[in-house]
Amino acid sequence: MTQTTTASRDKLMADLRVVIADAEELLQLTASQAGDKVADLRARMEERMAKAKDELSHLQSAAVHQARDAAKATDHFVHDRPWTAVGIAAGVGLIAGLLMGRR
Repeated sequence: MTQTTTASRDKLMADLRVVIADAEELLQLTASQAGDKVADLRARMEERMAKAKDELSHLQSAAVHQARDAAKATDHFVHDRPWTAVGIAAGVGLIAGLLMGRR
């Protein structure tokens, strides 16, 4: 997973948390309102918020699972091919150093 995709997913999760918090606050503010339409709207919002919270939970667990799998794969690669890992790290360090030196 690329860094941009990870950042986008994290931003989406943060935005979803804000929307859920705002919706919960709206529900609390309208608790004293009477009427069938308001009650129906509140019920639909509560149902949709429960679904959104569930989806957010699934997104978080999927992200944790992917990160754990990536860490395990990296660990296995480094243990199976230590000199290759050292070479790759040195190459990445060299490129990063050259790019930083140009600025």
